[in-house]
Amino acid sequence: MKNIIITAILSIILVSCTDAELDQSPISSLGANGFYSNPNEFESAINGAYSTLRFYPDNQFHLLEVRSDNMYAVTGSGVRPYEPVNNFDNSIATNTYLSGEWNTNYTGILRVNTILENLNEQVVPDNTTRNRMEGEAKFLRAFFFFNLVKTFGKVPLIDKVYSPAETLDIGRSSVSDVYTLIISDIQSAITLLPPNFSGGQLGKATSWAAKALLAKVYLTRSGSSYGIEGPGMDSNEYGLAIDLFDDIINNGPFDYENDYAAIFAYDNENNSEIIFDIQYIKDPVVGADYPSITVPDGYLRANDAGFTNGEDSKRVSEDLINAYTSEDIRDDFSIINGYTDENGLFVNNIFYGKYLDLSNKGTSRFEWSLNYPVIRYTDIQMMRAEAILMSGAGRQSDVDAVVNFTRNRAGLTTSISDVNIDDLLKEKRLEFACESKRWDDLVRTGKVIDVINSWIAVEDDSNQMSQMEANFVIYPVPSNEITVKEDLYGQNPGYK
Repeated sequence: MKNIIITAILSIILVSCTDAELDQSPISSLGANGFYSNPNEFESAINGAYSTLRFYPDNQFHLLEVRSDNMYAVTGSGVRPYEPVNNFDNSIATNTYLSGEWNTNYTGILRVNTILENLNEQVVPDNTTRNRMEGEAKFLRAFFFFNLVKTFGKVPLIDKVYSPAETLDIGRSSVSDVYTLIISDIQSAITLLPPNFSGGQLGKATSWAAKALLAKVYLTRSGSSYGIEGPGMDSNEYGLAIDLFDDIINNGPFDYENDYAAIFAYDNENNSEIIFDIQYIKDPVVGADYPSITVPDGYLRANDAGFTNGEDSKRVSEDLINAYTSEDIRDDFSIINGYTDENGLFVNNIFYGKYLDLSNKGTSRFEWSLNYPVIRYTDIQMMRAEAILMSGAGRQSDVDAVVNFTRNRAGLTTSISDVNIDDLLKEKRLEFACESKRWDDLVRTGKVIDVINSWIAVEDDSNQMSQMEANFVIYPVPSNEITVKEDLYGQNPGYK
C-alpha cells in the first residue's frame, strides 16, 4: 500500500513544511469534493483517505507525549508552540497543533463521507470489493472521530457530506452521540473487512485492526469521566474490551517480537507485533518526518540528517530517565543522552531518538521511511491487563505474564507478581516511551491529575507549568472554529 498511498498524497495533500502545514480549511468550508464513477477511482479515493494520516504521528507527539510526564518541553526562547501544551496554558485555543488536529481529522471525515455517499453496486459491482471499501471507510471515520473525542470532547457530528452553508448550522454533539457513531462504524468494519491484506495492499485496516480499535474505544469509555464531557464515561465496558482483546490474542495472527529493537527496525516493517500502522516510503517530499521531530537541530546538523526543522530542545523528563534501571535496554534504544555537535562540543541534551536510524537518513527531514506503529501486539496485551485490573476481573496470571514478558525482553530478569495498576502503568511507560500513549493511559485510569501535579512539583525547575486540573483532560476548541459563526460552538470549560 505504500506506493498507492504516496500517489494519493502527492495528488491530494502536498503542503508546506511550516508550523501551519496541518492548518487546512475549517469544517465550515468543507463541502462535497466530487464523486467517483468506477472501482479504480474509489480505490484512489480510499487511499486518499488513508493519506490524511500522514501527520498523525507528529500531532500525537505534540499533543499527547509532550503533555505527559515523559517530557519537560520548556525552551530558552519560550515561543515554540509545544511549550503551552507542556505547560497546561489555558489560553492555547490559537495553537497550531490544535487547529491541525481538528482540521486534519475533519478532512479525513469529509473524504470518507464522500466515498460512503457515492459507493454503490453500479460503480463498484463486485460485492467483496465494495464491502471492503465500505469497511475501510468506516474504520477510518471511526478512527478520526475517536481522535477528535479524545482531544476535544464534544465535536460536530459530520456523518454525511454537507455543503459549507449547511455546516454552519451543525453544533457540537454530545460525546455519547459521537461514540454511538464510532462504535456502529467499527462494528460494521469488523464484518466488512478481510482479516489480512498482502502485496500492494499490505498496511490497510483489517478486521483485526477494527477489533483492536473497538476494544480501545470500550476501554476509553470505561475510564474516569472527571466530571467533564471528555473521552471517559465511567461506562464499565471493561468486559466488552476484554472479550475483544482475548479474541485478538487467542485467534489473531500476531505475536511478540523477541527483540525490542526489531519492532522498530527499518528492515522489519509489518512484523508480528504490528496490528495497524501508517505506511511511509523514503521520499524527500512525502516521506515521514516524525523520526526527526523529537531531536534538536544540532543533532541533525552534526549527523547530516537533512535540513533542520527549527526546533529547540524537547527534553525527556528526568522522572522518566530515572524510571529506567541500568539493565533496561529500552532506555538506550529510545533515549539519546547528549551528543557531539558539528563543532565538536558535547551538548548535554537528553531527547528521544527511538525512530532514528542514521543509516536510513535522507536529504530532508521528510525522507524517513519507517512505518509508524499505531496499534501493536504488546499494547493489546497491556490494555487487556489494564481492563482486567480496572474491572476486578481476576486473571492475575494474565496481568503478571505480560509485564514479566516485557521486562524480560528488556533485559530485566527478575520476575514480579501481583502486578497492580500502578505497576502496569510504570511498565507501560517504559515500554511505550515516545509512542504517545502515556497521556491516554493516565487519563483512562483516573491517575492523570495526581500523577501530573506530583511530577510538576519536582520537575518544573523553571516554574513555567500550571497545575493540572480536570478541564485539561481535553483541549480547547480551536479559536478559528469558535469564530466561524457566533454561538455555533461554545468553548470547553477552563479555557479562554
